[in-house]
Amino acid sequence: MSKKTRLKIGEFSQLMQVTVKTLRHYEQKGLLLPDEVDQLTGYRYYSIDQMQKLQAIRDLQRLGFSLDEIKDLFEDNSHIPSIRQLTEKIKETEAQLKQLITRRNRLLDWRNTRKEMKTMEKFSIQSLPEIIVASHREVLPDYAAIGSMCVEIIAPEMQRLGCKCPPPGYCFTVEHNRDYKPTDVDIEYCEQVEEMGEDSAIIQFKRLPAVPKALCMKHVGPYERFYESYIEAFRYIEEHGYKPVGQFRTCYVDGVWNQEDSEKWLSIIQIPIE
Repeated sequence: MSKKTRLKIGEFSQLMQVTVKTLRHYEQKGLLLPDEVDQLTGYRYYSIDQMQKLQAIRDLQRLGFSLDEIKDLFEDNSHIPSIRQLTEKIKETEAQLKQLITRRNRLLDWRNTRKEMKTMEKFSIQSLPEIIVASHREVLPDYAAIGSMCVEIIAPEMQRLGCKCPPPGYCFTVEHNRDYKPTDVDIEYCEQVEEMGEDSAIIQFKRLPAVPKALCMKHVGPYERFYESYIEAFRYIEEHGYKPVGQFRTCYVDGVWNQEDSEKWLSIIQIPIE
């Protein structure tokens, strides 16, 4: 009679290319118990037959079955799902696939938009569609405070309200000062959202009409130097026979939230024109 082969947990782990941690987790779940445990040393031993069972577990996991579902299959003395179970798993997979495709498309749109912003000419003429925005208006000590206001006040409140922002994301500020002030800057921050929400003490929702034509200009650097870009923008407007109409917007692409060096901050100045 052939002697039964016993494999220590480390040997079994190595042969099956599964970590010891994973084997211990399967044991805790009651899914794959050692064939034998030495009561004196505590050593765990596995049999050759358990190789096939482990392979069946891994195959089922790859097909999307959870450990609890796999355990139920083995407790029913079968490691083969029924037609009904397979049909349900197919439906789950199709739903997940649909979500992944939607996520991929949104990521592609976001990436492509960012590439366009990075590579666009310094000046461009674009139309701005009608949008719904979550807005917050506040008098700030200076322009440098815009970044911290967005990160510390607006973002947490929008998250609390459950705001959903369509990718790739569009946020901008509108200045309400009638004349320039280096301090006490009256700023309204707006971020595009998918639907109107319920106003709070910090966030108000509004629908902004479309802008048929706007001069869009890249500004690279800190916000304190916006005036340099405005000089160029209005020179461009005058030279090309346009005139400004409506409120100016400053759209933020890269800032304190993702770039420490303010010299690399990217903003887009948007001036409605006709």
